[in-house]
Amino acid sequence: MASKTEQGMTGLNWPGAPDFTKLFAEMKMPAMLDIDAIVAANKRNMETLTAANRVALEGAQAVARRHMEIMQASIAELTEGMRALASAEAPQAKAAKQAELLKQAYEHAVTNMKELADLIQKANAEAIGLLNNRFTEAMDEVKRLAEKAK
Repeated sequence: MASKTEQGMTGLNWPGAPDFTKLFAEMKMPAMLDIDAIVAANKRNMETLTAANRVALEGAQAVARRHMEIMQASIAELTEGMRALASAEAPQAKAAKQAELLKQAYEHAVTNMKELADLIQKANAEAIGLLNNRFTEAMDEVKRLAEKAK
C-alpha cells in the first residue's frame, strides 16, 4: 500500500505518482490562442474560397456560352459548305471544294479549341491566384499569432 507521500495530492496510487505530479505541475502551458483572430482568419478563408468558386463557376459558364456559339457557327458553316458542294458540277470541282472546306473546318476547330483552352486557363489562374494569395496571408497570420504567443 502506498503511503500518503507516494499518493501525493492527486490521490494517485502508484510508485511514480509523485514524479508525475511534479512533472505535470512544472509543465508550462502555451498562451491561450486568440480566438477572435482565428475566427476572423477562418472567415477570410471562407470568403476567399467562395470568391474562388464564383470565379471558377463564371469561367465555366463563359466556356459553355462560347462553346454554344462555336457550335452554332459550325453548323452554319457546315450548312453553307453543303450548299457549295451541291452547286459544284464537275467531280474535280467538288473534290477541290471538299478539300478547301475540310481545311477551313480544321483551322476553325484548332482556333476554337485554343480559344476555349485560353478561357479555361484564365478562369483557373484567377481562382488559383485568389487561393494562393489567401494561403500566403494565412501563413503570415499564423506566424504573427505564434510570435504573439511567445
